Amino acid sequence: MQDISLRQARRIALAAQGFTDPLPSGGVDARHLRRVLGRTSLLQIDSVNVFARAHLLPAFSRLGPWPTPLLDDLAFRRRELFEYWGHEASYLPMTLHPLLRWRMARAEALEEGWGGPLRVFKERPEFVGSLLTRLQDEGPCGAGALRSAPRGKGSWWGWDDVKRGLEYLFWSGRVTTSRRTNGFERLYDVTERVIPSAVLALPTPSRLDAQRELVRIAAHAHGVATERDLRDYFRLRVDEGRAAVSSLVEDSALVPVRVEGWREVAYLAPGAAAPRWVRRSALLSPFDPLVWERKRTARLFGVDYRIEIYVPAPQRVYGYYCLLFLHEEAIRARVDLKSDRKAGVLRVLASWLEPGSVPGSTAEALAAELQRAAGWQGLGEVVVEQRGDFARELQEAVAARAGGAC
Repeated sequence: MQDISLRQARRIALAAQGFTDPLPSGGVDARHLRRVLGRTSLLQIDSVNVFARAHLLPAFSRLGPWPTPLLDDLAFRRRELFEYWGHEASYLPMTLHPLLRWRMARAEALEEGWGGPLRVFKERPEFVGSLLTRLQDEGPCGAGALRSAPRGKGSWWGWDDVKRGLEYLFWSGRVTTSRRTNGFERLYDVTERVIPSAVLALPTPSRLDAQRELVRIAAHAHGVATERDLRDYFRLRVDEGRAAVSSLVEDSALVPVRVEGWREVAYLAPGAAAPRWVRRSALLSPFDPLVWERKRTARLFGVDYRIEIYVPAPQRVYGYYCLLFLHEEAIRARVDLKSDRKAGVLRVLASWLEPGSVPGSTAEALAAELQRAAGWQGLGEVVVEQRGDFARELQEAVAARAGGAC
């Protein structure tokens, strides 16, 4: 079995995720966004918009400033992407639609899905059927347009039975997202009016074949990964992910390797690039495929990372929406960001230096990346607030770039 150093594993992972691809020399267009999706195979969707929505950040991390309407163009005008449960709710290339039909069939059989949507269908099947009929008759609708009474407080997200019923239909593949409103509300429509007929006509592989292909895609997205990493990419069950990995190993489509410091066997994707170095700086969202599996992030980069959105404010360590800063093959810092659109500034609410990082060079690189992020969000200034052990150095670096006091 081949031995791989931790540094090699990190470089393989960064290359697989697109961090060695050349930055666009001119304007970013659809070809560049397709290249990112060719690396990641999905973009996880999240509505939190304190800095920028989660599904927009991976492309910024890999391309720099890019025109975000490109994503809607690919998804809702060109119909190259569709929304479904990949890792979590995700934008996915249309080529993956047949590979996820087994999940839709399971949801229809009430064998997979969230408790609320499944419960509504079990308890009120006629009601859910009426929602489907209205979409068939009326065309694309949001949950609000289908309500006959004001919405109650509902659950954590304010969901009521209308929303839960629509989500059951979405999970089972009978409806999908036609488009999103400017307020990011999902407009549902029946699947056959949204997914291109040529895609719907593609053969449906067996569950085993589909899951095997999903693990193969995950392997190429990771470069090198453990079994847990591979099955987590598309949220496969333990036994099913294990069976897919074993099948791919048997066919030499995955190569078992030992990675320095990893207790578990890892698997290398054939043809994975192993660059001699990675020279890229990037802000990483909590939902970026490079870092979303926190145990993998700890193994690769030696950092303990968690999202603190759901942590009560007095108990937060790093901040509400903290992003990691990748620089010179390592995680060097983390920053809690907020786009203050009313004031026209990008606020760094807290900034922290990772152990072993050099303050001066890290601050200079991070200040440059924050300036790019502010420009991308249409904000004119970066303001670094006092919280965090890296605030002073970062303030000075930002001030030096701006040519004045921070």
